[in-house]
Amino acid sequence: MMTSVLVANRGEIACRVFRTCHDLGIRTVAVHSDADAGALHARVADVSVRLPGSAPAETYLRGNLIVKAAVAAGADAVHPGYGFLSENAAFARAVQDAGLIWIGPPPEAIEAMASKTRAKQLMGIQPLTEVTETHLPVLVKAAAGGGGRGMRVVRHLADLDAELAAARAEAASAFGDGEVFVEPYVVDGRHVEVQILADTHGTVWALGTRDCSLQRRHQKVIEEAPAPGLSAALHEELRALAVRAARAVGYVGAGTVEFLVAGERAHFLEMNTRLQVEHPVTEAVFGVDLVAEQLRVAEGHALADEPPRARGHAVEARLYAEDPARDWAPQAGRLHRLTVPGAVRLDTGYTDGDDIGVHYDPMLAKIVAHAPTRAEAIRKLAAALDRAVIHGPVTNRDLLVRSLRHPEFTAARMDTGFYDRHLPELTEPTPDPHAPLAAALADAHGRSRFGGWRNVPSQPQTKRYLMADEEHEARYRHGRGGLEADGVRVVHADTGLVVLEVDGVERTYEVSRYGDRVHVNTTALTALPRFPDPTTQHAPGSLLAPMPGTVVRVAENLTEGTAVEAGQPLLWLEAMKMQHKITAPVTGTLTGLHAVPGQQVDPGALLAVVKETP
Repeated sequence: MMTSVLVANRGEIACRVFRTCHDLGIRTVAVHSDADAGALHARVADVSVRLPGSAPAETYLRGNLIVKAAVAAGADAVHPGYGFLSENAAFARAVQDAGLIWIGPPPEAIEAMASKTRAKQLMGIQPLTEVTETHLPVLVKAAAGGGGRGMRVVRHLADLDAELAAARAEAASAFGDGEVFVEPYVVDGRHVEVQILADTHGTVWALGTRDCSLQRRHQKVIEEAPAPGLSAALHEELRALAVRAARAVGYVGAGTVEFLVAGERAHFLEMNTRLQVEHPVTEAVFGVDLVAEQLRVAEGHALADEPPRARGHAVEARLYAEDPARDWAPQAGRLHRLTVPGAVRLDTGYTDGDDIGVHYDPMLAKIVAHAPTRAEAIRKLAAALDRAVIHGPVTNRDLLVRSLRHPEFTAARMDTGFYDRHLPELTEPTPDPHAPLAAALADAHGRSRFGGWRNVPSQPQTKRYLMADEEHEARYRHGRGGLEADGVRVVHADTGLVVLEVDGVERTYEVSRYGDRVHVNTTALTALPRFPDPTTQHAPGSLLAPMPGTVVRVAENLTEGTAVEAGQPLLWLEAMKMQHKITAPVTGTLTGLHAVPGQQVDPGALLAVVKETP
């Protein structure tokens, strides 16, 4: 029986595994990079061990350091979480060779299935070796790992070599393995998967289906269980294929078999030999703790002959620090506050005051709702997200709420092309027009030195804010009865709470300020100075870093004086384990190139300048 578990991971999944271990009375060990020295997972573990460095390649992908940490901390078992080394057979063997319990499938099963190329061969599917125009579109895909990293859709043959290079670099950075392959890309199919749990006694559970069709950059955003709208025959086919795949490799532990479903036809994608990010929806529907079951299986216990019955419906949304309106650009900075109300489950690796760094995935949390019906679960989750208090960097919260309430999703007619079709409407800014006034009134209350009235009416005061990329001016006065504004009645105003009566309806605004950043309910604003700093102005055509990151590549033969076309890739930034193209904004001449490979840049840093051709 295991007594101490090291989790070879970070963030939300490490906290998730620790929670179950603590419930079972098992001592917990965390590993952390220098960037994660104060991270939540390192704080909640019983003990933690430092991995020197910050980048994944020098920390969480160093299996030898993690095994050494487990031995030094007195752990007797290792849980890999997901991502990083979770599907690395050599790491699994190293854990076992050190005399530790590996909480996962046998290394041989990992080798057979963790490489997507070998998994497809096992299922009788061959990847494309020669790509022609007739094969397009195709998908370039990393052979190891998951989470959408190392994946590229190629629609033009001329782009294939560049996308292969980008996918290899991204896969190597995320998983320590740069192998990629090419397969046909099924347009607008549904991503459906089956949760597998197997023991060492020959029992294999197929714990229903999940639909994970809402994806950005091939990474899941909203997941649910069971997958809606499947015929009984297709459901049974998926279940049978998943069990067959597990038995074919002598699988043990938790795993997921993934399919792309088009009509009544199921296309095998891969088997993930680990716990999935979306496992909570299965836990909610089946009433099981999959991590607890992983631990029991690793200790040699047998599963029951049949899995528990499914009850109700569950939906999960992944809250990311990213800006969907700006090509899903990841965001970094201080998370001042994260509160999600309602009867939902919150899995997170952050608490108020934590910093969101640039080295790892930008997922802040997973929010899960369970209810008797799909419609009720969706409504519950959308309401909880809508009322959530999230103060800090830009997130995808508004996108999640609108996605959950979109008629295509509520009618279960979604597919993997959902965001390709609907992203503009889902990211259209709809800020509260009275948010700037509420912010200004709260600020005025905090700075007022004259009490609640004056003998003579004061002159109008103004305060400028940037909201949804547009400048807004709030005007107010200090009157005999307190603060006043045209068109509304100020019912109450203090530094944290403003109540305005608009058209006979009282509306409450909670106001929080962090430097020049102001949050008014769910609307974020930036307070602007009275006199702009001329040193912050940039010439037209300036390309600024949209996020903190590292310049990993500059386009070949790109120098000052080079003619460029609008949309032409000029350089690539790596941030939060993803590569992002920086393209020419206009057709013209490159008049400045300020970025070099390996350079660390902050948001707003000048990367290049393109002068438009008259």
